[in-house]
Amino acid sequence: MGGLRPWARYGLLVVAHLLALGLGAVVFQALEGPPALQLQAKLRAELVTFQAEYRACLPPGALEELLGAALAAQAHGVSSLGNGSEARNWDLPSALLFTASILTTTGYGHMAPLSAGGKAFCVFYAALGLPASLALVATLRHCLLPLLSRPIAWVALRWQLASARAALLQAVGLGLLVAGTFVLLPALVLWGLQGNCSLLEAIYFCFGSLSTIGLGDLLPRRGRDLHPVLYHLGQIALLGYLLLGLLAMLLAVETFSELPQVRAMVKFFGSSGPLTAEDQGDILGQDELALSTLPPLTAAPEQAPAC
Repeated sequence: MGGLRPWARYGLLVVAHLLALGLGAVVFQALEGPPALQLQAKLRAELVTFQAEYRACLPPGALEELLGAALAAQAHGVSSLGNGSEARNWDLPSALLFTASILTTTGYGHMAPLSAGGKAFCVFYAALGLPASLALVATLRHCLLPLLSRPIAWVALRWQLASARAALLQAVGLGLLVAGTFVLLPALVLWGLQGNCSLLEAIYFCFGSLSTIGLGDLLPRRGRDLHPVLYHLGQIALLGYLLLGLLAMLLAVETFSELPQVRAMVKFFGSSGPLTAEDQGDILGQDELALSTLPPLTAAPEQAPAC
């Protein structure tokens, strides 16, 4: 395969991507199709039962009209369920969580602007906020990655590991740290606080948030016995979790992207010519990143000083 032309390699990459899309669609169709049909049949049966019981009290089409209005409001995050003491959707903690979902590109979809002014400001805010957020994340990544490389650099120097093995150890260690700190631990906390979700659903929510998928089908809800202040504190905690977790996820992805195996795969789909001096310098700089974060060891003198 090394003799393929660049256009053939790009075509192979596109075909592989399309095959992955098709495979994912087939798997999701097989897994989610039957439960969706069962839920649809159950909903229709309940609707027929309700209409048969209260037909004399409801004009024709009144229930469908009410459900349509409720679903349209629910699509914007507005719900009439619950009592009158429920907090408003656009209070300060909820608005902060909404802005965080914009700046982190998570986009849960649980809230959406209703007014024309809100939609216009959302476009303006995202157009300015997203580049600023990317610049902040890039700056923090540049500062934090050498610090996180110090433990692995010490191990590499202590055990005389090769640069490729040290890079793999650093990527695996950082990946496990991020998975445990920002996925498993928050999922356990969410599972303990939210009695209506399983551990798998909590892990699904945490991973979906950090990967910026943000499907919005699972969101932390206020329980009946949970004080409103604690609920708002949880919203603020979720805001910080999104910002810090996204940074940690990007650090892990950056570390894995610099592995020699990954760089070799990227090089396969890149230019087929020889490496330039800039490419060589970049590769050397990344391979020696972990070794350059520690101060040099004191070396024994090779010759005795002259008398």
